Amino acid sequence: MGVEVVQKLKETLLLNIGKVIRGKDAQINKVIMALLCEGHILLEDIPGTGKTTMAKSLAKSINCDFKRIQFTPDLLPTDLLGLNFYNQKAQEFVFKEGPIFTQILLADEINRATSRTQSSLLECMEEGQVTIDGVTRSLEKPFLVIATQNPIETQGTFPLPEAQLDRFFIRLSLGYPSMEDELAVLTAQREKSPLETLECVVTKEEIKVAQEIVKGVKVSEEIQKYIIQIVTATREEERFRLGLSMRGSLAMMRGAQALAAMEGRNYVIPDDVKKVVKDVALHRIIYKGHSLMNQANEVARILDEILTQVTVPLEENL
Repeated sequence: MGVEVVQKLKETLLLNIGKVIRGKDAQINKVIMALLCEGHILLEDIPGTGKTTMAKSLAKSINCDFKRIQFTPDLLPTDLLGLNFYNQKAQEFVFKEGPIFTQILLADEINRATSRTQSSLLECMEEGQVTIDGVTRSLEKPFLVIATQNPIETQGTFPLPEAQLDRFFIRLSLGYPSMEDELAVLTAQREKSPLETLECVVTKEEIKVAQEIVKGVKVSEEIQKYIIQIVTATREEERFRLGLSMRGSLAMMRGAQALAAMEGRNYVIPDDVKKVVKDVALHRIIYKGHSLMNQANEVARILDEILTQVTVPLEENL
């Protein structure tokens, strides 16, 4: 089996999720890319743009266990991970699993929980396991966290720290639909939501196979050097307080591999890297400027500058 398996899987998921999320093929492709890279997704947008619907549509399209948890200020780590309780009848401690023991977890409004609860996700997202009272339990693969947050509300929220943001493979924004797409949504939902009848089109075994194929996509030494040069430039950029981490380098390479496979190639080209740079970098880089409102736009502009300055490897050398 080769990259054609990945390409077919992408087309199948894109078509199915597109029945619910209209006019957002580019964003759906990025969600699929993250899934193929075993990377977690942060959906950040204003209310009512379809963040939760996107997560539910992906979950229903894949034959995987799915759980949703609403993050609130009073949510405790044990509410998420689980806890040991004493069973008087059996006279022993029994572990009760929390909602984290699933394959696709929708962490709704993640920034409403306290830092203590947010940090309980770190081990799960990085290592795919949970350690409670000294006992480590593995999470079933594929394991994907899709977190949502509203960027315009500050009251009652706890901003995600850099270490937490770095655990997310990609941060996406859906934005408002076009007039034509919004009209199509209204028409489709006059009687019931298409989400209610959305069918599973991909099995978890097919996802695992596709993930392994993506890992096998060739990344030449020249491409690896190209990625490192881009990452190094973000670290040396005077306008950035924090550049890309090593995890960011890996995310850039994995994203380029997935993109190549999704387009039917078993090797990465420079354009693959260019297409994923902003997706994996914007939430990891900290800008020195004071204006948080325009930070993403300014970082994106500087990344464009970096991409024009770094020498692109010639295709014959790949």
